[in-house]
Amino acid sequence: MSFTVDDFHDLVRLLEERPDWQADIRRIVLTKDLLALPEQVAELRVTTERRFQELAEAQARTEQKVTALAEAQARTEQKVTDLAVAQTRTEAQLTELTMEVRELTRTVRTLTDEVGTLKGINLEAEYRTKGHAYFSRVVRRPHVLSSDEIVSLVEDAQESGVFSDAEARELYEADVIVRGKRPEDRVDVYLLVEVSWGVGTYDVERAIKRSVLLARLGTAVIPVVAGKRLAGDAIQMARTHQVWQVTDGYALPPEAESGAS
Repeated sequence: MSFTVDDFHDLVRLLEERPDWQADIRRIVLTKDLLALPEQVAELRVTTERRFQELAEAQARTEQKVTALAEAQARTEQKVTDLAVAQTRTEAQLTELTMEVRELTRTVRTLTDEVGTLKGINLEAEYRTKGHAYFSRVVRRPHVLSSDEIVSLVEDAQESGVFSDAEARELYEADVIVRGKRPEDRVDVYLLVEVSWGVGTYDVERAIKRSVLLARLGTAVIPVVAGKRLAGDAIQMARTHQVWQVTDGYALPPEAESGAS
């Protein structure tokens, strides 16, 4: 017996009337995979919706982090700006402080020079008033020439053509000139003394130069430097050029290494 079209229509009508038969027909007609497909689609839908929800939450968290990073970046930029402003203020203050330090350094240097000059003047006056005590170790019967005596001595030589005007002025600037007698032979000599609180090579050079000028008068001249202390290079130069050294009342001949005579 063949299955006709009419039979098929009758079957369809019966299935529509009996929905409970449809599950049996599907079980017979469809494979297990096809039957399981609706359930799998439903599960896939649930999984997809869950993943979408997770992605949405992750996106929200990412957006929050981006926002937080943007805010942190803004704070960092503000801090950098604040630091730049502070740096500018610091540099301005440093420049001002540097200028103040330079000015203070100049002031201190000026004060130091002035104090040194005052010390030198006081020391020079001390050697003038106490010359007999200081220079008796170098010559016998030391006599410190007064300003009037120096003027008479130099002007007489200048009038005789021994000194030029410039050379006369050079001798007038000598700190102390002493007349005495050389201990070993009692021959008259002069001491040409340059006084400085701290004796340097410049003082030694002046003592030598002015001694050479004064020696033109025909009397032997001994160059002397006097002060509270002598620099090492000044000591060496004094020894080399036969210049006596007087410090705190102690007289050192050029050949002496150290100590007092």
